[in-house]
Amino acid sequence: LRPRLSLFDATMINVGTMIGSAIFIVPGTIAGLTGSIEGIMSVWVLAGAISILGALTFAELSATIPKAGGMYQYLKEAYGPLYGFLYGWAGFGVINTASISAIAVGMAGFLTFFAPLTPTEINLIAIGSIVLLTLINIAGVRMGVWIQNLMTGTKLAALLLLVGLSLVLDPVGDHTHTAVTSPMTLGGFGLALVAALWAYDGWNEITYAASEVKNPEKNLPWSIIFSVLLVVLVYVAVNFSYTQALPIADVASSQKVGSDAAIALLGERGAVLITLAIVIALIGTNNAIILTTARIPYAMARDGYFFQAFGKIHPKLETPWVSLALQGVWACVLVLSGTYDELITYVVFSSFVFYGLSAAGLFILRRRASAQTQSYSTWGYPLTPALFVTISAALVINTIVESPSEAAVGAVIIMTGIPAFFLSKKISTP
Repeated sequence: LRPRLSLFDATMINVGTMIGSAIFIVPGTIAGLTGSIEGIMSVWVLAGAISILGALTFAELSATIPKAGGMYQYLKEAYGPLYGFLYGWAGFGVINTASISAIAVGMAGFLTFFAPLTPTEINLIAIGSIVLLTLINIAGVRMGVWIQNLMTGTKLAALLLLVGLSLVLDPVGDHTHTAVTSPMTLGGFGLALVAALWAYDGWNEITYAASEVKNPEKNLPWSIIFSVLLVVLVYVAVNFSYTQALPIADVASSQKVGSDAAIALLGERGAVLITLAIVIALIGTNNAIILTTARIPYAMARDGYFFQAFGKIHPKLETPWVSLALQGVWACVLVLSGTYDELITYVVFSSFVFYGLSAAGLFILRRRASAQTQSYSTWGYPLTPALFVTISAALVINTIVESPSEAAVGAVIIMTGIPAFFLSKKISTP
């Protein structure tokens, strides 16, 4: 895999991954859990701050270990091969593939704006989109990146249009501040925070394709930081625009708040354009995830810790075609496995287990490399990674308390990686 991605490409991949279906859907869930504009904005600002802490921490990790596989590499170097494998196993089993599935289902759900669709038809459309994007990324890295840059620009333009129109038209006025639920609870705030963090998730996506970034010691950390700062600004502005376009009660009850806000601002005809832009944008999000996350099992296989087939590179197309294909197959299976909310909880719970472990691993890697010159150092170290580790642990505990069934599923998937590690290592050894 050769370095072909510029700083702009890397930033757009991260931005494109973060801005997915969640920003058009989960604001309704968050409004219902918080019930006021103050609660809504505090959730999005806090989730953005947590993501910035993670970005600053992972910026150093990415510069220190600029190899394909991202967290797999960091965990392997800090704790040993088993921990890296467990992340790769959970990533393939639920974290990354469930993200692909949930976004595909969300995208297909937005098509109901144009025509009624049955649940079966929505699933078939979601599966078709996964297959198409997988084939595009098997065909070549440059094609996938070109599509990514175009679609990321489209989604940014659509969101900024919503923000601008809501500020100019402001159809709701003073009613936007009316609370709609009982007083917010600590547990409810935690669940709302999980939903917001799902929307921000993906800020480390480019690290999975680190070996394909030009000048990775410099471009990787800055692409992570630039992308998170941009998305935080966009998300806060967009959520404020939702409360300007719709009463909070309507935001809380909406299943597709992006489309509903567009209808309130532009009417049915204008909303068609916004909804179409959203659909295109969500396809772009999945394109970025499919492109990058297939590099994790590829890297594991190349290191001898996963089934050898995943490490194959197509001789002409120069892409990890087996890893991409099998990732696509499993994501299609997951489309039929559960509801959108369940998939979100599986992903966020499992992700923050490994986010916290990776950030804690920075202390170990720093101690080992104390005599070496670092190309990038985390701002605010050691407080920044320590805060991120603490918050990650708190989110994992809150998910266990508030959604024990979903957390249990995520934990079981992670733990099944232990026997799988020894089995795959035995199989991959010549």
